[in-house]
Amino acid sequence: MTTATLSAAAPYLINQDYSSYTEEQHSIWAELVGRVLPELEKHAAQEYLDGFQIIGLKRDRLPNLAEVNARLGPRTGWNSTAVSGFLPSQAFFEMLAARKFPTTVWLRSRESMEYTPEPDIFHDVVGHVPMHAHPVFADFLEHYGRVCVATPEEPIREKLSRLFWYTVEFGLIRQQGEIKVYGSGLISSHGECLNVMGGHCAIKEFSLAEVVNTPVKIDELHKLLFVVNSFDQLYEIMHEAERLATSGRL
Repeated sequence: MTTATLSAAAPYLINQDYSSYTEEQHSIWAELVGRVLPELEKHAAQEYLDGFQIIGLKRDRLPNLAEVNARLGPRTGWNSTAVSGFLPSQAFFEMLAARKFPTTVWLRSRESMEYTPEPDIFHDVVGHVPMHAHPVFADFLEHYGRVCVATPEEPIREKLSRLFWYTVEFGLIRQQGEIKVYGSGLISSHGECLNVMGGHCAIKEFSLAEVVNTPVKIDELHKLLFVVNSFDQLYEIMHEAERLATSGRL
C-alpha cells in the first residue's frame, strides 16, 4: 500500500513545522523524558531501549520526524508520519498497512503533563516509535493494519482492537525471567508503569481467545494485562488472529 492509496488517511496528513516549537516546549519534552527514562531503563524491553537509541531520540529536544525517519526507514521501512490529530479507524489501519505510523505533532502543556486524553508527540514518539525499529514487531504491526483494512465487520474489528490494546498499547514481555514493558501506554505513562511493576495489576499468560474477549477500560489503571514470551510469539498470534478473522470465528 502506497501513500497514493491512503484514501481515508489523506485528509489528515500534514507536515511537521519543527521550527515552530518553542523553548518552553523543548523544556516540557525534556521534563517528560526525564521522568520516564529512569523507570524505562529498569523495566522496558531491551528492544525498546535499543530502538530509542537507533532512531536518535534526544532527551532535551523534541524529535524532528524527518531525522527519525532517516534512521528508521532503512532499518524496517517504517515512517513516523505527521497527522493533524485523531484518525478514524479506517485511516489509521490504512497507515499501519503502509508502514506509516500516524504521529501527532502537538505537545501537551505544562498543566497537562500528568495526563492528556488525546495522544501527543510524546506518547506517539516515545511510546510507539522505538519499537518500530525492531523487525519482528514492525512486521507484526504492518500485518495488523492489513488484516484490519480487510475486515469490515465491526464486531470482529472490536475484537481486533482489543488485540492492539493489550499488545501495542499495554503489552508485556518476559525477558530473562522478568516482566518487561513494551506497550506505548505503559512506556509513556509513569502511573501505568508503576501500577504494573508495583504488583497492583494481575498478569496472565497471553491467550488470544481471552485477550479479544477482555473489555478495554480507559478511565482507570489496569487490573489485568497479558504477557508474551517473545516477539516471535506476537507475530504468530497475529497470524492466528488473521485466520480466525477471515473465517469469522474470532
